[in-house]
Amino acid sequence: MKQPIICISRQFGSGGRVIGKAVAQKLGLPFYDRTIINQAAEATGLSAEFIEQEEQRFNNSMLFNLSMGGHTITASGISFSNRVFEAESKIIRDLAAQGGCVIVGRCADYVLRDDPNLFSVFICADLPYRVNRVVEWEHLPADRAEKVLKNKDKQRARHYHFYTDRDWGNKEYYHMILNSSRLGIDQCVDLICSAVQNEQ
Repeated sequence: MKQPIICISRQFGSGGRVIGKAVAQKLGLPFYDRTIINQAAEATGLSAEFIEQEEQRFNNSMLFNLSMGGHTITASGISFSNRVFEAESKIIRDLAAQGGCVIVGRCADYVLRDDPNLFSVFICADLPYRVNRVVEWEHLPADRAEKVLKNKDKQRARHYHFYTDRDWGNKEYYHMILNSSRLGIDQCVDLICSAVQNEQ
């Protein structure tokens, strides 16, 4: 593996984005997260804010959206959600074609599943650890923070399953699964970098 394409999926509050960014810095690779949303906005003519809102609406009540046609249909007959997913998938493939990089979220591990340079990682963490992180970020009481993170995880799992027909977090689909609350952020970064370098 000369040009690793590291795709990181993560539980909300596990520090996956922080880990991904640190891995990219340590390996000297481009890091892509919100960049994908911004490029999808340019490609679709939709605003980045609208894309995030549309994803949120889809994820929050998929069955309601489907029953009400709320996968809002565009003039082309394609739902906004599907249009966004298709645009993001193309962007992910284009970014990977440019060389090694780190991509966080957006089903990138599935989109690039046939890429021989793919190295997919899932970051999880114990619930109390994640609750504490959300409390710090959002300044929420612990009970509210727990509800927020559980809702976010459900959204991610539904979205991932809808577009991939896979179970989010299933060990079958990842090269490495790390518990950041047990290992610590720095150790997770080191383990990912070491594993990728050993593949080269």
